[in-house]
Amino acid sequence: MEKMLVKGGIQLNGEVHASGAKNSALPLLFSTLLAPGKHVFKNVPHLMDIQSTMVLLKHLGCEISWEGSTVQVDVPELKSFEAPYDLVRKMRASILCLGPLMARYGQAKVSLPGGCAIGTRPIDLHLEGLKEMGAQIDVDSGYVFGKVDKLKGAKLIFESPTVTGTENLMMAACLADGVTLIENAAKEPEIWDLAEYLNKMGAKISGHGSSIIRIEGVDRLTPAEHVVIPDRIEAGTLLLAGAITGGEVTVSSCRPDDLDALISKMKESGFKLSIDESSITVHKNTGYTGVDVTTAPHPAFPTDLQAQFMALMTQADGTSVITETIFENRFMHVQELVRLNADITPKTRVAIVRGAPGSLKAAPVMATDLRASACLILAGLAAQGETEVNRIYHLDRGYEKMEEKLSKLGAQICRKN
Repeated sequence: MEKMLVKGGIQLNGEVHASGAKNSALPLLFSTLLAPGKHVFKNVPHLMDIQSTMVLLKHLGCEISWEGSTVQVDVPELKSFEAPYDLVRKMRASILCLGPLMARYGQAKVSLPGGCAIGTRPIDLHLEGLKEMGAQIDVDSGYVFGKVDKLKGAKLIFESPTVTGTENLMMAACLADGVTLIENAAKEPEIWDLAEYLNKMGAKISGHGSSIIRIEGVDRLTPAEHVVIPDRIEAGTLLLAGAITGGEVTVSSCRPDDLDALISKMKESGFKLSIDESSITVHKNTGYTGVDVTTAPHPAFPTDLQAQFMALMTQADGTSVITETIFENRFMHVQELVRLNADITPKTRVAIVRGAPGSLKAAPVMATDLRASACLILAGLAAQGETEVNRIYHLDRGYEKMEEKLSKLGAQICRKN
């Protein structure tokens, strides 16, 4: 099993670009099921989750070509409407085929995605929404069985914002009869990007990016071309890599507005940042202070940057209180940071981080999930000695060529079996 070796104590400097957003590319690829023909996406990152999505689309009958960062999906009239367990279990986002299949074909059999390491992410809101739109939904033997003659527009009110739920039902509503309103919708940039592509296909969606999305159903959609937005989480991670090493790093090809919450907290901590239309630079620092952070749905501080920010706070001057409100089990990286000599006290959904500059010391650690793997690499960049990060297959699910990008900035990092 591959691992990453990271030599700490090296200041990172230079410029690095952010890849396309994983969490945008995935729903975009599944949206192709709504319209037969050739769909073209640019700026698609080379990641395990993208590959898993393509395997599922091929299983459903699609033909796919992938050259560089451009993906072409040729969608036929499908003959299979089943997403089997062996494919869905590899990636939770596979549930996003449910809405398009129900909208276009009126039937679907999709394996339940189950739980995951960072906490439960139920799909109840997806299923209740489809029922409100007239679908018959049954769950049996680990599968969701959906059937409907024609989806009908409805008023859907989420108990709490759900990203994949918003995406699934927004796609389903595109081909429904009448108007669908999604209230308390998720507002993440990736939802905005999906809606923009659906509108290019001929959908009538408005309000995306706000808490109320309106979708007027249309008879048919046609394929289009689209450029995937930059990955805000990768951009934030690279920015934090520069910060934790005391270097000056510019992250280009990103959208700074998508990272307002992170930028605000870094400035509060004492970092100086320069921002223009498509890049962010963190400048060299001689010290920074601990700040408190609470994760919440966009535009608040993202849960997907919580672990990486915690690594930064281990080197701050003073104490930080980090509160996780999204997932109930997203502090598994804490015990690994403690192995690196961090002083952290976890209390269910709150972690108290007592920062001490220069305190981290290298040790073998194990990544428990995607963002935890990035957190441990950042900690390794600041630790004394060479840190060994095991189980980095998690990293490859969401970061494109991370070691190459960090090496470009001067890091001594390599992958080994």
